[in-house]
Parts: sequence; structure tokens; C-alpha cells
Amino acid sequence: MTSRIQYDPQQAFNEFAEFSRKMLSGTDLLQKTKGEDVEIASAPKHEVFRRDKTVLYRYEPQAARTVQTPVLIVFGLVGRYTFIDLQEDRSLTRSLLKQGIDLYVVDWGTPTRGDRWLRMEDYIDGYLDDCVEHICREHKIPAITLLGICEGGTFSLCYAARHPERVRNLILTITPVDFHPDTSGSPLHHGLINAWTRSMSPEDVDLLVEANGNLPGDMMSFLFSMMAPMNNLTKYNLGLYDVMDDRGKLLNFLRMEKWLADRPDHAGEAAKQWLKDLYQENRLIKCEFELGGEVVDLKRVTMPVLNVFAQDDHIVPPSSTQPLQHKVGTGDYTALPLPGGHIGVFVSGKSQGILGKGIADWLKTR
Repeated sequence: MTSRIQYDPQQAFNEFAEFSRKMLSGTDLLQKTKGEDVEIASAPKHEVFRRDKTVLYRYEPQAARTVQTPVLIVFGLVGRYTFIDLQEDRSLTRSLLKQGIDLYVVDWGTPTRGDRWLRMEDYIDGYLDDCVEHICREHKIPAITLLGICEGGTFSLCYAARHPERVRNLILTITPVDFHPDTSGSPLHHGLINAWTRSMSPEDVDLLVEANGNLPGDMMSFLFSMMAPMNNLTKYNLGLYDVMDDRGKLLNFLRMEKWLADRPDHAGEAAKQWLKDLYQENRLIKCEFELGGEVVDLKRVTMPVLNVFAQDDHIVPPSSTQPLQHKVGTGDYTALPLPGGHIGVFVSGKSQGILGKGIADWLKTR
């Protein structure tokens, strides 16, 4: 009986030989790779201010100043700011520095059980305000530019609404504002964090934090990985195999994995506010979100606003960030949609010539 499966023995041999060659080459590359080869966030910077675990860094300039107002980058508590400088050729940090931006970044540190009672007020009206005040004092200026990323964008938006006199320009990137984007006919993979959060009761959130002291970083890592389960299941075999004989691509892969593996815990009380007030009750877009007993009034955001979002973002989809335009009080509002996903908009080859230049060009006109 003739087999229905047809194959070319020579082709099969060639493919097996190529597989063996690639595996040997990749194994050799991995054995020779050292920790310093996958260093991230390596753009030169130095500490200029510290309060508790929060550290403010200033980057060393790489070009003549083109924008006089310094820029402070604010990331959230759910990850590290280091992914904006994963490698030299894919770095928002370096792109802005090369275009003459005076750049700072805030590092929140690693919360422990001793930080369990820190609230969003402590970060926004406390640590962030201290960093802004330090920069203003050092430069003898009344206000700076804030560049917020993801949860850090929400922090920056709240800060700008509460302290508009301290913010000359506000730049938000992949920033959630409407926390219920999945309720209006969006694709199923959009807003899964929102759906997961609303599947819990407020009491469940309290118990989650009470049991752990803080919101565990490992739990958030697992949640994010489940948003793209097939990619998570295959990246260590198919994904790694595809790049393992190319040193540049292999190091890129390892740098991203290094960043993904370094996810700090989220301070407990701040996590409760983040999950209950924002994700569950969507209070920010309703202008009902309170910090320190006062409502965060988005109409007080009267400075120029640049809102950058990723068109293929499934974590903070465009429908989560675009409603900001109709909630703020500024007449100088610019939207900058970019190709890519939540992380890809910062590290993909497509965005490298767009994101940093788009931000710098916007700032130069203001």
C-alpha cells in the first residue's frame, strides 16, 4: 500500500542538519553570554535626589540642549522604568537625549511589607511632588514637563490636575484613563485586566492585599502572560530557536526576558485604590476619583497635552486612552497614534524613528 505521506529524504536530511547546526551555534552563544552582555538601562545617569526608596536620576546629556524645560519620566508601580532603555538602538531614553532633551527619571524602588500602607497620595502628592520640586529648585523654574508611561501616566495625569502650576507640558504614553474599554464591543483580548478585576468583589481585593501585604509582582507577571498565552507557551522553544544563532537577536530576547522577570510588588493600599477605585469603579473618567479627600478634576489639566497610544495595544487599548481629549481643560491637545502593542511601541523597530522624534518635535514648539 502506497503511503499518503510524501517526503524528500535529502530535504529531510538537510533540515535536520540545519537544526543541529543552529542548536550547536545557539548553545555555544548561550554559554559565552555573560551578565554584562544583557545589561539594561545602561544610559549614563546619576542620582540627584532620594526619599525613602524613591530615587530621582538625571541622565547625562548626549547633545546640545534644544528644549529648555527638563522632562521627568514617570513609570508606574507595576514594572520597572528600565524597559525604555533596553538596548542602545531601541531606547526612548537615548532617542530623547540625542535630540537635546534634559531628562530625568523616577525609580520607585522595591516595595516591601513595610510599604503596605502607602497610598497613591503618598506617591503622587508625596514622592512625585518632591521630585518635581527638586528639579524646579535646581533649574530655578516654576514648572517642568511630565512624561508618564502606563500607570505612571495616570499618576502624572492626577498630579497635573492637582498641581497644574508645576506642569508646563504633559505627555502621556499608553495611559489608561477610561478603565472600562472592554464594555463597548471591543475585541475579546482587549481589557482582560479590566475583566479580571471586575470579576472580584471589593472584599476580594482587600483579602488579596491582606494575605500578601502588597500586590505580588509575580501575580501580575502571570496575569500579563495569560493575556497572550500561546506566545508565552512557545517563546522558549519556537521563539528562542528562531534567534539562538544570531547574537544580536538573542541578546535582544534575553534583555526583554530580564525586564519581564524583574517585576516588583505593588504597595498594598495603592493597589487597592488602583484596582477598586479605577479598574472596578472607573472613577477617574467620571471625575469621581479622590486623592487626599479631594476629587481629581481633569478640567484643571490646562497645560498642553500630548497623548501617545499604541494602535494594537491589548493592555491599554486606544479606547481606554482616547476619551481623555474630552475630559481635560486644555485647548492644546495632540493625539499621536503609533503602530505596535503595549511594549512594542517602545522597543519595536517600527517605532524607533517615530516615538522619540514625535515627542521632541512636539516639545520644541512649546
